[in-house]
Amino acid sequence: MAEITLLAKSEAHEGYEFVYQGGGAVCRTCPYRHACLTLDPGRRYAVTKVRPVSHPCALQETEANVVEVRPVPRSLLVEAQSAIVGSSVEVGRYQCRRLDCPNWWACAGPSLPVKQRFRVTAVQDGPAECRIGRTLKQVEAV
Repeated sequence: MAEITLLAKSEAHEGYEFVYQGGGAVCRTCPYRHACLTLDPGRRYAVTKVRPVSHPCALQETEANVVEVRPVPRSLLVEAQSAIVGSSVEVGRYQCRRLDCPNWWACAGPSLPVKQRFRVTAVQDGPAECRIGRTLKQVEAV
């Protein structure tokens, strides 16, 4: 079953990518919230299909189309023992102050969610560099 949400007509086209931020206060009383607020906040999605249905959106103050979306894979660093294709891993910002590390953005950077579950789809060969001694691998996950 496809994941669906509502996007403003200007954003509702195949291939459009966005990071879902969650709903606003105005969404609590919206009659379409059960179709719209179904995605994981902080996760990147891509539109795969635009359905021929639209609804008014109080948050965006415009008409919004119903769209089908899929999660976009992202590159993450995980503990080596968790780096198994098909496994589910919980990833969040690691407390690291080594800004000189080439992997700091993928390990502790502000673009990472505080904590979120991902499914590993691919594992890179070899260990990822960690300047504080953690044993990490780079993976692609959704």
